[in-house]
Amino acid sequence: MATGCISLTLRPLPKVEVPLPLFTSTRTKIPTSTLPSISTISRFRPNGFVVCSISSDRSTLGNQIQDKSNPLPQVQSCTWNWRGYSIRYQCSGSDGPALVLVHGFGANSDHWRKNIPVLAKSHRVYAIDLIGYGYSDKPNPHDVGDSFYTFETWASQLNDFCRYVIKDEAFFICNSIGGVVGLQAAVTEPQICKGILLLNISLRMLHITKQPWFGRPFIASFQNLLRNTAVGKLFFKSVATPESVRSILCQCYHDTSQVTDELVQIILDPGLQPGAVDVFLEFICYSGGPLPEELLPQVKCPVLIGWGDKDPWEIIELGRAYGNFDTVEDFVVLPNVGHCPQDEAPHLVNPLVESFVARHAKSPATSSTTI
Repeated sequence: MATGCISLTLRPLPKVEVPLPLFTSTRTKIPTSTLPSISTISRFRPNGFVVCSISSDRSTLGNQIQDKSNPLPQVQSCTWNWRGYSIRYQCSGSDGPALVLVHGFGANSDHWRKNIPVLAKSHRVYAIDLIGYGYSDKPNPHDVGDSFYTFETWASQLNDFCRYVIKDEAFFICNSIGGVVGLQAAVTEPQICKGILLLNISLRMLHITKQPWFGRPFIASFQNLLRNTAVGKLFFKSVATPESVRSILCQCYHDTSQVTDELVQIILDPGLQPGAVDVFLEFICYSGGPLPEELLPQVKCPVLIGWGDKDPWEIIELGRAYGNFDTVEDFVVLPNVGHCPQDEAPHLVNPLVESFVARHAKSPATSSTTI
């Protein structure tokens, strides 16, 4: 979501195999991948199809490096017309199972920039901007009604994306509130989702059922104040600055060196677009809808949960309870990682995605089902 072209470069490191303490029932050894190169992030053009070029100048992938003999696939930025609204998505890769990467609150598909080209070496990878976020349209909540910005709407968007754009079943790889979107989509149309990997799924602690009874009237009054008066816009204006965004990200990233100027720009820029403030206020006032603990028992596909153990917002001690559902095959602790593991620790997340999909994808001899 950068406002201009950003060149990215990678410096070579030897390929090594490091035992990572991903605490499941057994200790898992994951080889660290050598990351070849990454596509330049181009400014999004809403009326077209942007093909990002391979760059070799600066790196945002830290200690991962370019292997010129095996370059990463290019990433394309595209638009899709969904119910009359323009939806931005990114895609890369031409073979293998389809993956849809679903961002969290206030983020967008660029939050998966460290994952898309790597996973695209052996998968068809798509990352979507949920309506209201990123560079997708942001219809005014007062015009479309209170029931528009809900998990049911986003789930419909996700399922329709698989049906009309991918035209195939897909694995959902989700972070934060994107996890609730993925679960709702899988429950609504179980024939579409092959499996879900949840990264620090939102616990939804502001849900009406999780608020103390005596506090509910005050919370409702405060939400009404934010949504329907100038107070909300003043609050948004105070947080929609580079300094505030950086401060918030440094709270939820354990390794604050990953909070770069590029990341701040990726999160902030769409928030400065017309309509973004109203969507922001609408969601923080959204106290209804489904909870993960209600959706997990209804899911028919395999579920894997990964959790950064240093997340200050979604506490791992509470998240562990989700690992007890029969549909959840494992709860993987991601050590020394915060709320956004895919961006803070792609060296842990990318192999986790690859191994999960490999376990549940159809064999090459079996053709994919068209939905």
